[in-house]
Order: sequence, then structure tokens, then C-alpha cells
Amino acid sequence: MPSKNSQDGSAIIIKKYANRRLYNTQSSSYITLDDLARMVRTGVDFQVLDAKSGADITHAILTQIIMEEEANGEQMLPVSFLRQLIAMYGNSMQAMMPPYLEAAMANFQANQASMQETFQTNMGADAFAKMAENNMAMLKAAAGAFMPGAVPPAPAPAATEDKPSGDIDTLRAQMEEMQRKLDRLGK
Repeated sequence: MPSKNSQDGSAIIIKKYANRRLYNTQSSSYITLDDLARMVRTGVDFQVLDAKSGADITHAILTQIIMEEEANGEQMLPVSFLRQLIAMYGNSMQAMMPPYLEAAMANFQANQASMQETFQTNMGADAFAKMAENNMAMLKAAAGAFMPGAVPPAPAPAATEDKPSGDIDTLRAQMEEMQRKLDRLGK
């Protein structure tokens, strides 16, 4: 995700004061950890500095945001992962973990973007309407199979010529066969 920066293109500076308050130097306002979390989610690049010493404490603040998210029921990190991560501290492989985790997350995000693009390409604007129509037709067929005469069988939606609907046609054929068998049993 491209990052959004301050007006001059650099990261927005957030100062953390001794009273634990965070001050956004770009907007000249106090902010909260929730505000910083929103900034991360929207791609705003920032750096958190200790107001007194000038030390970069961005890492500690981001870790604090994760801890709060996890404590508030938004648990995303499995206990086994946390245990393995803690075990890596002091391990000879510790130095390899940050670049590995960054690469894994970048790969995950690329796969996510690719899946979204594929989904949008394959599912046109009216795809959900077609899926709902097909689901309703199958539901009516199933209701008719279990309660003959209660629900008239719905005509099967016509398959589009540009997309094969083999799975749906197979399901439809199976449902029709079940309907015929149930009708014979009911007589």
C-alpha cells in the first residue's frame, strides 16, 4: 500500500510526551493510539519521537497498538505463533526474522491484491444477482423435492454463453433427478 506522507513528502512526526500524550506535529493536535492505528490502516507514514530525548520510539508504539488490538478481542496472532516469536529472541536466528517476516507479509499482501483483482475480474457487476438467482432456484427445487406440490419448480436460469456453468448445470440435473425420484416415491 502506498504511504501517505506530510506535505513535504516526509513522514509525519508524532511526539510522545512524558504524560503519555501523543502530539501530531502536522495537524498541531493531540491524538490517541486509535488515531495512529487508523493512520497505519490508511497508509499514512509517521515517526514517533520521544519529546524529551528525541529518540525514535515508533517500534515501541506500533507494538503497543498491536498489544491493545489483541487485548480488545481483535486477536489475530495465534498463541503458538507468539510462543515461537518469543522463543526467537536471543536465538542465533533472531537477526533473520525481521526481513523474513517483512517478506512474508509483502507476499501475503501481494496475494491478497491478486485474489481481489481476480475476483473482481471474474465476478462482474451482476454476478451477485446471478448467484442469488441460482441459489433461490436451487432452494425452490430443494423445497419442492421435500414437499412435492408445495412449491412449483422454478425454471432453471439460462446459462450465459460467455461463461460455462458446468457445476451449476450438474447441480441442477442432480436436483431434478432427486425431484423425479421423490415424485415417484410420493405416488
